[in-house]
Amino acid sequence: MFLSVVIPTYNRLPILRQCLEALERQEIAAPIRTYEVVLVDDGSTDDTVAWIRANQQRLPHVRLILQDHGGPAEGRNRGVEQARGDVIVFIDSDLVVLPDFLLRHAEALERRWRQRGDRLCFTYGAVVNTARFERPTSEPHKLNDVSFAYFATGNVAIDRSLLERAGLFDTGFRLYGWEDLELGERLRRLGVELVRCPRAVGYHWHPALSLEQIPRLIEVERQRAAMGLVFYRKHPTRRVRFIIQYTWLHRLLWELLTLGGLLNERSLRPLLGWLIRSGHPGLAMELLRLPLNRLGVRALFAEARRQGL
Repeated sequence: MFLSVVIPTYNRLPILRQCLEALERQEIAAPIRTYEVVLVDDGSTDDTVAWIRANQQRLPHVRLILQDHGGPAEGRNRGVEQARGDVIVFIDSDLVVLPDFLLRHAEALERRWRQRGDRLCFTYGAVVNTARFERPTSEPHKLNDVSFAYFATGNVAIDRSLLERAGLFDTGFRLYGWEDLELGERLRRLGVELVRCPRAVGYHWHPALSLEQIPRLIEVERQRAAMGLVFYRKHPTRRVRFIIQYTWLHRLLWELLTLGGLLNERSLRPLLGWLIRSGHPGLAMELLRLPLNRLGVRALFAEARRQGL
């Protein structure tokens, strides 16, 4: 089995260095014959490209592909097109993996292929969220790390020909969100099975919440709303409506939980600041999710009205 790890990246050099160094420490055993890391730089304006080129000898598995800034969907497609392997592993550039990461994916895939008699499946590894930059893999598993998504490209491995048969990623998703789940809907229609692979662990680093991040988080919710409707137009089903929260149930839920908007990013700011200063940024983030979800759902309905849906 030849694995191609496809990673799009944009201005994430500090954590990308840890990501790539961890991938160079992978254990190789059957059924893995070899592997490569196809890193697609999406027009970064930091020192990503210069650092990769200066450290190429330390990164023998890495092949650097350059593109103008076009988003992760375009980057992943370009990575698949340039890949040499028969199995594609997707991770994000802020994921730090354990030494047996690729081996666990490969073993689970090979085992399920034999059981099924075909390759209509993909493995979905575990993602542990962490704010520990110095030692991301020291983060314990937590309840809120559990994901019920069907196909999320933070940590999956899939037969290349199956991926190409489904049609790769829709580059119409140029803003944040949903391009991987939309591809997942096409894979689901092909009868592709999700195989949980909890031993293929990746640690997803993102900085602890600060008040300065709030405007960006609000912008992300607005982008998710716009891309959510792109998703729904392609798959106008009840299932997708629930995935993107385009239902009156979700609208009522977030209105109730925020007391009709009384709990918002402005009114909660003093409490959020106190929690952050007290060493509880994770709790502050969970609290902030309430108004962020309300904002996202309201933006979704507003955009739907504008588009005449």
